Amino acid sequence: MAAQLNIITPLNSQFNQPPSNLFSTNNNIIINRSKFTSLRCSAAATPTKRSYNVTLLPGDGIGPEIVSVAKDVLQLAASLEGIEVKYQEMPFGGSAIDLSGVALPKETLSVAKQSDAILLGAIGGYKWDKLEKKLKPETGLLQLRSGLDVFANLRPATVLPQLIDCSTLKREVAEGVDLMVVRELTSGIYFGEPRGFSVNEKGEEIGYNTEVYSASQIDRIARVAFETARKRRGKLCSVDKANVLEASMLWRKRVTAMAADYPDVELSHMYIDNAAMQLVRDPKQFDTILTNNIFGDILSDEASMISGSIGLLPSASIGQSGPGLFEPIHGSAPDIAGQDKANPLATILSAAMLLRYGLEESKAADIIEAAVMETLNKGFRTGDIFSAGDKLVGCKEMGDQVLKAVDSQVSALV
Repeated sequence: MAAQLNIITPLNSQFNQPPSNLFSTNNNIIINRSKFTSLRCSAAATPTKRSYNVTLLPGDGIGPEIVSVAKDVLQLAASLEGIEVKYQEMPFGGSAIDLSGVALPKETLSVAKQSDAILLGAIGGYKWDKLEKKLKPETGLLQLRSGLDVFANLRPATVLPQLIDCSTLKREVAEGVDLMVVRELTSGIYFGEPRGFSVNEKGEEIGYNTEVYSASQIDRIARVAFETARKRRGKLCSVDKANVLEASMLWRKRVTAMAADYPDVELSHMYIDNAAMQLVRDPKQFDTILTNNIFGDILSDEASMISGSIGLLPSASIGQSGPGLFEPIHGSAPDIAGQDKANPLATILSAAMLLRYGLEESKAADIIEAAVMETLNKGFRTGDIFSAGDKLVGCKEMGDQVLKAVDSQVSALV
């Protein structure tokens, strides 16, 4: 089963569209335990088991640690819904360079394309920083995105009430933030030609890249953004630099024209420099943000710190056909690799997105998301989100607590 654009639903439903009663926290974020009783009974009564193939790309640094934890959570939640998941782990990133000399081996891409979804950890590290560009892990990541044609990157940023004090912003600014960045992922300056190094007329060495977008590339990502906004709060802000860049001028022209197809969506435009400022000044003004590859890269990382930690945010990258790519937005953190310090929640929530958007198994995704909330409600924290009075745990223990919560969400009331 391929990840399809027509299954996009509002990611804020993960946390901000509660059912009635039970186990409430503030800010309308609640877990309905009775819901999971019905899920368990439904799964038990379903004789036909759905089966999927998931490719695991642990990658480098903390990647293997967080993917291992997320896989266990994914496996348990899926089993409770009568879902069989088969895994194939493949080399990717720096670890693949060490094995085969390239970051994205042909076999890895082939296996990924044939799977139903891909769960990625993180890639890169100091060890490979001095390699020439075409051999770096980051080049392999761009090749993977391009090879899968996952052009739509969905990055939710929600400030959870349990973690509001982790935000770098004042409580009154951060409280209630719930936004989605829809980032174009396979075009723009990261992929544009010509690019390279040369020497100018003064004999100076220069480096150059090309920001280029075609009408069709803009239209397809804009449609994803409009559909996403329609299923959230109906507000879409398109971010560009149309006062300077021709590529942004075309971007704004095409997005504005498409708005006629979505009269129920309120469209606004904002320059990237202003958007970066507004995101920390008044983030609650945003619902859905549409932007290009490089601007989306920057804004989504900025949004992650509003939430409290880059270790909290998942992402989904999907296309018009083929498997989707699901990964945390953070890097490989080589400085803490192997020390059991990583926060696995972004990867666990990426596994939930994999179930929801990659496999269309929303009930299993609900179980994982609720389990994460329960774990946070019990005070368990990794170091990046720890405050006095919390229960400090490592990567594995955090995963174990989420596993317990997954099981307790269902079994406690059966």
